Amino acid sequence: MTKPYALLRAGYPFFTTLGMRRVTTYPTDLVVGNDRDIYTLNRTDGAGGQIRRTNWDDEDLGDIGSGFIWPVQMIAGPDDSLVVSDEGNHTISFWSKDGVKLNSWGVHGSGVGEMNRPSGIAFDSDGNLLVVDSVNHRIQKFTVDGTFVSVFGEKGDGDGQFNMPWGVAIDPNDGAIVVGDWRNNRVQKFSANGEYLMQFGSTGSGRGEMNRPAGVTVDEHSDIYVADRGNHRVQLFNSDGEFVDVFLGDAVLSKSGRTYIMANPKVLRSREDTDLVDVKRLRGVMSVRVYGDLMYIPDFGCHRIQVYRKEAYELSSDQIYARPTAPTLYTV
Repeated sequence: MTKPYALLRAGYPFFTTLGMRRVTTYPTDLVVGNDRDIYTLNRTDGAGGQIRRTNWDDEDLGDIGSGFIWPVQMIAGPDDSLVVSDEGNHTISFWSKDGVKLNSWGVHGSGVGEMNRPSGIAFDSDGNLLVVDSVNHRIQKFTVDGTFVSVFGEKGDGDGQFNMPWGVAIDPNDGAIVVGDWRNNRVQKFSANGEYLMQFGSTGSGRGEMNRPAGVTVDEHSDIYVADRGNHRVQLFNSDGEFVDVFLGDAVLSKSGRTYIMANPKVLRSREDTDLVDVKRLRGVMSVRVYGDLMYIPDFGCHRIQVYRKEAYELSSDQIYARPTAPTLYTV
């Protein structure tokens, strides 16, 4: 893939809401399958979790994987599998989409190849798996069968250092590695070989500021999405780390939610008397995913998925002025 020279950003409107409390329970992450079914990684009250399969008709198609202790992230794996990180048992597990556990590996510890509460996961262009080794403050690379390949990072707040990192994503255009640096309230970018390139973000709740950034993802335009968990929002940055947009939540009732509420008079009364301003907002979002022009936000605290559609047009260098090399002065 090739990163566009520039973008005409026409908008990023809200598209739809999927799921409900009894189906997408505390969703931490999701995968959209080739069949357009949606596989949601859920946590349960207390310890535990499962993978739940739904679809665009908002139908509950049942659990296809369980036995997790404290699942964090899920991505598409080889041979149409699902790959899950579980910080509770310090493992990476592989599942078929009909619920068969294919493989699991991971050793708890701080040595090379060992892990302490793995969180974010992403495949690089060579098919190796990057694992955010959160409590060891580093990123480790493994083959798909769990053989250690390489590692970078250490605890700290300097360039290339981490303090309990969480999310990781790969830029599809140049292979750059993007990491959500949880306790440092920033995002760092590295080359495909793990060499430090840049960082952005600082502590706060303003535009471009962060409060415990969790999952991250990068789309086909090299735009970077950050699940700004402590601020209950998703922020959008361009490939240079410049703030572009923010998503606070615009949820409507999903189809499954409407069906449930319409069948329960007591719940209907509660909904009738509810202030809807806060009801539609995101709460405790842990991850964000992009498939094509759709952004999916697992709305962890509200047990649903909020979906937005990106409208942007790629521009060549002859369609737009070059960036100014000096500040522009305005007079009045």
